[in-house]
Amino acid sequence: MVTREELPECPVATTVQLIGSKWKLLILRNLLERPWRFNELKKSLDGISQKVLTDSLRSMEEDGLITRTVYAQVPPRVEYALSELGEQMRPILDAMQLFGDNYKEFIKENN
Repeated sequence: MVTREELPECPVATTVQLIGSKWKLLILRNLLERPWRFNELKKSLDGISQKVLTDSLRSMEEDGLITRTVYAQVPPRVEYALSELGEQMRPILDAMQLFGDNYKEFIKENN
């Protein structure tokens, strides 16, 4: 987790620092639907390596955006879900989806 002193002055830059990578955004997109297990996430994110997924999940957990729940069973089951703080990302991602849909329609109409 970054310290307050390490955060950018600009709140937009702070948000980008937390979720600015392609993979973190796509992980959040999935977690908006429901909790996911590691292998489910890996299969749904075409092209992501195990290391990048692991690093992204750890970073997002440290930043407080997601929770990691380990169930005591054999074999062990681990699920990742949005935290309360992570749920606050929902309107941001909804707006990004709306813009993406609108942009695709704009391109279709102008080509």
